[in-house]
Amino acid sequence: MEEKKNWSEFLLNYALYFILGIMILCVIIADPSFLSLNNFLKIWAQASTRGILALGVAGMIVLAGTDLSAGRVLGCGAAISASLLQSVTYASRMYKGITEPLPLWVPLILSIVVCVAFCLVNGFGVAKLHMHAFIISLGTQLIAYGILCLYIDSQEGGAQPLASLDPRYIDLVNGRHILGIPNLVWFFLICAIVMWVIWNKTTLGKNMFAIGGNTEAAAVSGVNVAKNIMLVYLVAGVLYGIAAFLEAARIQSVTTSTGLNYDLDAISGCVIGGVSFNGGIGTIPGVIIGVIILQVINYSLYYLGVNAYLQFVIKGLIIILAVAIDVRKYSGKNNSFPSGLHREMVYQKCFAGSAAYHAAGRFWQSPKLFDIQFS
Repeated sequence: MEEKKNWSEFLLNYALYFILGIMILCVIIADPSFLSLNNFLKIWAQASTRGILALGVAGMIVLAGTDLSAGRVLGCGAAISASLLQSVTYASRMYKGITEPLPLWVPLILSIVVCVAFCLVNGFGVAKLHMHAFIISLGTQLIAYGILCLYIDSQEGGAQPLASLDPRYIDLVNGRHILGIPNLVWFFLICAIVMWVIWNKTTLGKNMFAIGGNTEAAAVSGVNVAKNIMLVYLVAGVLYGIAAFLEAARIQSVTTSTGLNYDLDAISGCVIGGVSFNGGIGTIPGVIIGVIILQVINYSLYYLGVNAYLQFVIKGLIIILAVAIDVRKYSGKNNSFPSGLHREMVYQKCFAGSAAYHAAGRFWQSPKLFDIQFS
């Protein structure tokens, strides 16, 4: 009986990877040339900006939230970056008053500032107004899209793509300056390493997991819940700004559709990589793997000439399957909240050995409180 249970748990933990692995294997069998170093580097480069976006979204999912505005916020940052870094010899550039190329860091900083502003609105709604992340980010998504459309439409000739970008900008993002590996991949890895340190070696990371595991117990243990939620959203905003700056140069033409469905790709990558919607669970390596797997699926479907509309169907099924497995994996029999064992693991990770841990432990182990919150 025990062996059967262990086998069931193993299948539950790795079912999604098996299914995706079979899909990739079918693609390789259909076209063996798909399995090449050049294709792999292309896939990784294409996944990089969405991967950086996913690193920011992952923190919100660990908090048991989400962010539906990430894609449109990225679009706003990309539009600002592209408009300021159009070639000064391009007659239809947005800012004709710019006659000398700007330093590349100026649009990067502005992109980060804009994205951080949107994220702090989301963070304030969640932390201070106690709105659900789904609702506040849905509203912010519409606002960001409206601003993006107005910004692009404000050009002298009306709405037109922000193209003909500065060659320095394109080379910085799309070049291969180190070991022949695309620069985008290096930017992604640097962001991932920084986020791994934040998640695993800082107080913010520990507090984030504690809040995601049980907000009330985290507050009792001395965690400033509102402050830490705002900081998580702030970090996400910085990542969105970087991703926006890189994405504009990667696609080399920013329009009102830039960023469309990027948030869904980021969320899918996080869930495939093991970040739980129940909160308090997730790893940076998991996010990286999830994003790359999702991009492999996207690229393989495109590579095989699968109808673009059918690709949306397949990606939607992957999201549903990933979330269904996640819910099944971490839910109790009669509720959708993390089990007591899961909460105990979160608190051991975040507060083990401290007086706060014992206080928090007594708090969430209270049967009366448990009945109120989780039954």
